[in-house]
Amino acid sequence: MKILLASAEVAPFAKVGGLADVVGALPKELVSKGADARVILPKYGAIPHDYVARMTYLTSIYVQLGWRNQYCGVFSLVHEGVTFYFVDNEFYFGGDYVYGGGEYELEKYAFFAKAVLSLLKVIDFRPDVIHANDWHTGMIPVLLNAYFQNDPFYHGIKTVFTIHNLAFQGIFPIGAVQEMLGLDDSFFTADKLEYYGNCNFLKGGLVYSDIITTVSPTYRNEIQDPYFGEGMEGLLKARDNAFYGITNGIDYVEYNPRTDDYIAHNYGKIRVYDAKPMNKCDLQAQVGLPVDGGKFTVGMVSRLTDQKGLCLLEFVMEELCGMDLQLIVLGTGEERYENMFRHYRYLHGDKVSASIRFDNALAHKIYAGCDAFLMPSRFEPCGLSQLIAMRYGTLPIVRETGGLKDTVSPYNQFTGEGTGFSFAYFNAHDMLHTIAYAQSVYYNNREAWNHLIYNAMCANFSWDASADNYLYLYDKLTGA
Repeated sequence: MKILLASAEVAPFAKVGGLADVVGALPKELVSKGADARVILPKYGAIPHDYVARMTYLTSIYVQLGWRNQYCGVFSLVHEGVTFYFVDNEFYFGGDYVYGGGEYELEKYAFFAKAVLSLLKVIDFRPDVIHANDWHTGMIPVLLNAYFQNDPFYHGIKTVFTIHNLAFQGIFPIGAVQEMLGLDDSFFTADKLEYYGNCNFLKGGLVYSDIITTVSPTYRNEIQDPYFGEGMEGLLKARDNAFYGITNGIDYVEYNPRTDDYIAHNYGKIRVYDAKPMNKCDLQAQVGLPVDGGKFTVGMVSRLTDQKGLCLLEFVMEELCGMDLQLIVLGTGEERYENMFRHYRYLHGDKVSASIRFDNALAHKIYAGCDAFLMPSRFEPCGLSQLIAMRYGTLPIVRETGGLKDTVSPYNQFTGEGTGFSFAYFNAHDMLHTIAYAQSVYYNNREAWNHLIYNAMCANFSWDASADNYLYLYDKLTGA
């Protein structure tokens, strides 16, 4: 089975969000199960030099994009057993960033989609399945249908398209897309690429791919409802028979408290109860909070946006700061929320730490050192942070939406079952009540709390099961 995964970002080379983690980790598991899984992404100027130095130049072609005849090089690198291809064009990808925003993204990812398909022949790799990810690659199934299927090399290649976050769709003027890609008017009807008078790249992936997946079963169901559907609910309902929800996993090598170099005290399921207070003290000292291994400590590692439920926190921050806990926040995002956390750090420096930046090392320390991990998301396709937190024995406090509902089992005080705490409604005081309940269990029933830690660390969210589900779909498509 030959699979090519295409993505705008892939860890560890270029990472903005969870998409990079998924496309970085899934191929390794597929390869370990005997598949020939390879990955293609842009050769950004932002890729760390250590990786660039290890790349091998393969060849180059020219890609026609409207009136432009653009250079397209391809480099390769084998990393952790997976072959990665990097599409080279300094004009589109040479900056020190991944996403630039605006209509510039149209030309950039139109080029990438056409380049991915055009390069297959020259690198002599004919995949059985092209697995495209998010709107940046949505035109790959469209172009495969429009221009490449009559070539015997491409005939019969199947496509899978994964929605990682339906809120981002890649919407551009129809005329500009036609000028770039030469697609005729028949492609721009309401049942194809047209979307309220524009062209929608993500819709292209939904219409023209053989199978659609998204990153959790609950999110699959939610986005067929108008509240979550972002205008795509009708199309997704129409494609229900070819639409699957597969929960993401996490990289169990990168996120392993036994071997994590970022944390002061390594541990497994047995040592967690001794190591966690020590890691908490190390974390508190680093972020400038009073050092107290017994203090109930809640962590957040997040984009600071409305999607992540920050408006709920905004509404009850004063009440939260009146509780017997510490809140440790790491992330960047909307100025409104960045300033909110700075403000409460200033007012309550003994209870609130706010690190408004990206810091991978500190993120690992938060996962290992906190008692609970807060994710009150408005919607969450899958979420990786709650999976990482459970791996480190840090109990998630989540809203029951998308992948959070699928992966976090709420504490049952009668049976002792559960891996965290949850609330159903997008309501600030429901969230606050759940935090208070978790705090009460932590202080007043440590035996139950420790049992929840054990449950959480026993939960398996590696890529093993998820990769099997993808291989099942690939086999179903190709008749293997």
